[in-house]
Amino acid sequence: MTSFWDFPYPSRRVPVLADNVVSTSQPLAAAAGLRMLAKGGNAVDAALATAIALTVVEPCMNGIGGDAFALIWDGKKLHGLNASGRAPRAWTPESFSRYSAMPNLGWDAVTVPGAVSGWRTTWERFGSLPFEDLFEPALEYARNGYVVSHTVHRQWQAQVPVLENQPGYREAFAPRGRAPLPGERFVVPGQADTLERIARTKGDDFYHGELAKKIADHARATGGRLDEADLAAHRADWVEPISMRYRDVTLHEIGPNGQGIGALMALGMLEHWDIGASGRDSARTMHLQIEAMKLAFADLHAYVGDADAMRAAGRVTPEALLDPAYLAERAKAIDPDKASYPGPGKPHTGGTVYLTAADRNGMMVSYIQSNFKGFGSGVVVPNTGIALHNRGWGFNLTPGHANQVAPGKRPFHTIIPGFLTRNGAPLASFGVMGGSMQAQGHVQMTSRFADFGQNPQAANDAPRWRVLDDNIGVSVETHVPRETLEGLRARGHSVETAAADSLDFGGAQLAMKMEHGYAAASDYRKDGYPVGF
Repeated sequence: MTSFWDFPYPSRRVPVLADNVVSTSQPLAAAAGLRMLAKGGNAVDAALATAIALTVVEPCMNGIGGDAFALIWDGKKLHGLNASGRAPRAWTPESFSRYSAMPNLGWDAVTVPGAVSGWRTTWERFGSLPFEDLFEPALEYARNGYVVSHTVHRQWQAQVPVLENQPGYREAFAPRGRAPLPGERFVVPGQADTLERIARTKGDDFYHGELAKKIADHARATGGRLDEADLAAHRADWVEPISMRYRDVTLHEIGPNGQGIGALMALGMLEHWDIGASGRDSARTMHLQIEAMKLAFADLHAYVGDADAMRAAGRVTPEALLDPAYLAERAKAIDPDKASYPGPGKPHTGGTVYLTAADRNGMMVSYIQSNFKGFGSGVVVPNTGIALHNRGWGFNLTPGHANQVAPGKRPFHTIIPGFLTRNGAPLASFGVMGGSMQAQGHVQMTSRFADFGQNPQAANDAPRWRVLDDNIGVSVETHVPRETLEGLRARGHSVETAAADSLDFGGAQLAMKMEHGYAAASDYRKDGYPVGF
């Protein structure tokens, strides 16, 4: 007999068509956003309620102790928010000299968490409902419990053996020595108390009050270097998005310290190749996209870090990486018949959750928050439900590099919200969560819209490829056509086919503007679905 939680047959989804939509990776969180729209709130209210609820119902991918980014179309203009945190003041390069690489667990991976500041900053500028209202669904889930979904259980359980010895983790998130089972109810009263305090103080307590003291006290007691002054110094920043035109659409991203610039660079190279004529899901199409992505990743890892550090004298700037002449030259390095293993070019020097919400008045929100790798560092502040991220792992130890660890600096970030426009008008808010898959997913989604005219659910369901972290190997999903797989190998790619239930290809959520309302889509690879009315 097979397990009750086996899914042996392919499932077909269709987009939700509605005037107001929310799409994310967990249905209880999507319902939280829909509740805000139903009570008269706007897309920002819905997005924030969804984001806050996700910290409760999908804690293995994000949390109160993580970071956030957003792209918001207010009906007339696109706005960018960088709510990522910075390194503690004590994080000098010398203080990491005992390491051969940045640690991924424990306090030396914990930068200042920015997610809470993202909630408040976004609400202050665009929210319409009272701030405390946005917390109501999350508080109900935390106090009364929620039924754990299948994919969340899988992601959660995989992390327990790795994190159970980190300070505070087992007590908060594995009290029975395991993750809650699919269909099991999980209650988190400590997290409810924390969210209630954040709601009541509009987030101030997290950076300046009792919660800040609890975080700092836990650090002092268990070997951390984050303190009250580091938390009090934090701010979220409104930023001008960066963009790249590709065919008849323009992809917008948050600039460095994020990896979104990598997607723009790859598209800037692919603009010089006729992808549409190569055929949808063909070996030639995937090969060209993979090669462009490898070139972009080579530059990304060589040059990208905190934006201020990148603009220091003599370093490669974001503008130089997006220079059309430079990208045209990089495109020439792509051989249509052969895989390459590129190094960086020479430009001119001078665990994540994603959600989207859109409303009948034209406001569209692309929002992403994360603890980085699953629960993050594994460090949990006792009796608070605050799992602290491990975003410090994004730094490197290379002297002089723009992304070298240093006090007050933002680390290189993988989480990126995406937004597409056409002729200056909004087309789609979307994201593809999942580490280095995110920039790659943005390239693949943009191409499916611009080159092949696919609808958001078809683009979501389509087979994906992923360049591995060594920037050499390639992984593909099981539904990549056999002739495509053979064609990639014939071109010299080292290709592996992932397991049918692999979670390595991200989870996409999309809302596309239609003539009437929106078409919202959610990824079958996760538990979520789009909702609307």
